[in-house]
Amino acid sequence: MKIAVISDIHGNLPALKAVLDDIDLFQADAIYCLGDLTDGAPWNNEVTALIRSRAIPTLMGNHDERIAFDHPVFSLSKHSKEEQEARLNTINHTKSTLTAANKEFLAGLPATIRLAFGPVSILLVHGSAESNEEYIYEQHEEKALTKMLDDQAADVMVSGHTHLSFIRYLPGDAAFKNKLMMNAGSVGRSKETDRKACYLQLNISDRIEEEGLEGIIPVIRKVSYPIAETIEGIRNSAVPDFYADFLEQRPQV
Repeated sequence: MKIAVISDIHGNLPALKAVLDDIDLFQADAIYCLGDLTDGAPWNNEVTALIRSRAIPTLMGNHDERIAFDHPVFSLSKHSKEEQEARLNTINHTKSTLTAANKEFLAGLPATIRLAFGPVSILLVHGSAESNEEYIYEQHEEKALTKMLDDQAADVMVSGHTHLSFIRYLPGDAAFKNKLMMNAGSVGRSKETDRKACYLQLNISDRIEEEGLEGIIPVIRKVSYPIAETIEGIRNSAVPDFYADFLEQRPQV
């Protein structure tokens, strides 16, 4: 079986279309989205409508929650003054332009999705099992991750939110893979140096009952998309140019 996990689209329709085309070539049996459909590019309604039209099971990201329930926006200390202002403006733009039907869709999204393949339990989250605001990076404390997975009775957890993909086996010994933590990266606003649209492919073995975790082969997939189209779309919209500038900053690997 083939599973695709996407996350953090942030209104970037060209990136989402490219990823869905790639997933179709992958011939995924199922697609899951970890949330944050909105904010940062001008196609919030189009992205949400496309996710809905494909009937993709989707989680409630922190941006989706803020838009759906009109939560206030608080500044984050990690952001520069410029980013704080851009973040406020793009969220307010989404709140004022997203249709009532799309807001209702976001409001009904779940916090987690659990999948089971033979003896392997997979937990899908946006940020962490505890909050869609929590950031889990690859270097996250091992004991904390193991406890989180144990508390959730999960063998595998897949998150998004950080816009940085990774695959990490726990407790860290590649010869003893008893837990697996992964981040699907970001479709629409990757923080990785290539700025390509990123998603996660999971190949599930037909012998998962016998193989357990070894029967899941994860692949981080990077997809090129017409990023210039997204940059131009942002600059020609009410979305702050900060987000176009970010996409233009693509350091060479």
